[in-house]
Amino acid sequence: MKKEHTLIVGGTRGTGRALVRVFAAKRHAVSVIGRRLPPESDLQSPQVDYWTVDLVDKKRLTKALKDIVDKNGKLSSLIFCQRYRGQDDPWEGDLQTSLTATKNVIEQLADDFDEMGEKAIVAVGSVASGFIAEEQPVGYHVAKAGLAQMVRYFAVLLGPKGIRINSVSPSSILKEESKKFYMDQEELRDLYQRIVPLGRMGTAEEISNVIEFLCSSKSSFITGQNIIVDGGLSLQWHESLSRKLASLTHLPITHQTPKRRK
Repeated sequence: MKKEHTLIVGGTRGTGRALVRVFAAKRHAVSVIGRRLPPESDLQSPQVDYWTVDLVDKKRLTKALKDIVDKNGKLSSLIFCQRYRGQDDPWEGDLQTSLTATKNVIEQLADDFDEMGEKAIVAVGSVASGFIAEEQPVGYHVAKAGLAQMVRYFAVLLGPKGIRINSVSPSSILKEESKKFYMDQEELRDLYQRIVPLGRMGTAEEISNVIEFLCSSKSSFITGQNIIVDGGLSLQWHESLSRKLASLTHLPITHQTPKRRK
């Protein structure tokens, strides 16, 4: 029986690395593109093939995508997890890595989806597409906002081919590479317990679960959507959240819920 084929762009760390394990466990043929190889322990899975490619190098990327389809067959799922981590101009780097590379890959592979598969594309965005995260550069914000619009555009353009495309926007999450740092910072853990309605940070595995759903038949009539996965953090009014953190919880009487008459 022919295996389903999932391509993960940026699958050597963080959420992408967690996704590789998810789809390998489902017995997919998993192709991974990254600038570097993952840790040696990840290279042992017979389900997974790695290609080291700089996404900005269009000539090498084009060849790698052709080699991937030739080796593992037409795609069932295509997932984008990459982000710019270079030392050059972050504006150019973010736009080229998150937007231009994503566009180039989708356009090249649009006719390389298996007619019998789910034909799903998922892009990992960020809540920074609609909010400002001062620790991130302007290019990151613009790239993530542009990615959300690109998802909507291709949802309309590729819908007639039966290809669905959605995005997932996480807030700060625990990744394998950063978990020890957060676990060692008691004050930081306490902060997330206070500000996130669900009382904790999310994990790369939880983001992977949402992506897996969007690549499955259970989401067969969902396309062009952005799913925010942040434990409810972005639902709160910023002023109320600031008051809570500053322990200024007393609200003016006009904001209080009226008492019921007896």
